[in-house]
Amino acid sequence: MIEALLNYEFLQNAFFSGMIIGVIAPLLGVFIVVRRLSLIADALSHVTLAGIAGSLYLSQTFVGIATLNPIYLGILASVGGSMLIERLRRLYKHYEELAIPIIMSGGLGISAIFISLASGFNTDLMSYLFGSVSAVSRQDFYVIVIIAVVVFVFLLFFFKELFVLSFDEEYAKASGLPAKWVHFLFMIVVALVIAGSMRIVGILLVSSMMTLPVAAAMRIARGFKQTIILSILFGETSVLIGLISAFYLDLAPGGTIVVTSIFILLVVIIAKKAALQFSKGV
Repeated sequence: MIEALLNYEFLQNAFFSGMIIGVIAPLLGVFIVVRRLSLIADALSHVTLAGIAGSLYLSQTFVGIATLNPIYLGILASVGGSMLIERLRRLYKHYEELAIPIIMSGGLGISAIFISLASGFNTDLMSYLFGSVSAVSRQDFYVIVIIAVVVFVFLLFFFKELFVLSFDEEYAKASGLPAKWVHFLFMIVVALVIAGSMRIVGILLVSSMMTLPVAAAMRIARGFKQTIILSILFGETSVLIGLISAFYLDLAPGGTIVVTSIFILLVVIIAKKAALQFSKGV
């Protein structure tokens, strides 16, 4: 693996992109889980799929944009979906959760239309759905680096506001924090991470990178900061083991990463339960 990593650029792109995603996805995932917005990641991933399918269809139809990287339209669709979710959440004040199935259904519907209209990109689409080690280009890697910078800058300036908003939204609003704008920017950043992660984890599995490491961390963490640290640690471990497994077994990296995340979660749950029983016995 190390020798191949040194010799092949596509492996370098996949490995370093995966390591970045292993940090930024669980990092934002902590705030998503705490705010009980886990399903929003699923909704945005389906909207991203619509953007990808649309881009692949347009590249077949119009020769002039055949070389356009589908990730750009995927990002645009994901960000647009995040804005629509916020708009619908404000429109249905007492039924905010309606925004998620509406956007998810719309994303799936549009995706189905573009997929049925187009032909000949089944292989390309599969790599976006479940990830691919060989499909990550240098351009994709640069996009992920830029998205990571955006995530860190956002958290650098709005970490305290996001922390207060996550645990007590009413207090945040009453204390004069720009809750609406912080949440709006947070949704855009989440959309960027989802769109940027699809090459490695896959569109249908990307939300798991924002929830499974966090779920494992929350079982053993003592405090919010420790949850963040453990989430990133579990996320990086999942990506590393998943990519190595995908390389040697010739499997989709999205599947191996998610299965590794689930395995880590199960180990943590069993270990936590065993520790509790042991402490009671003592």
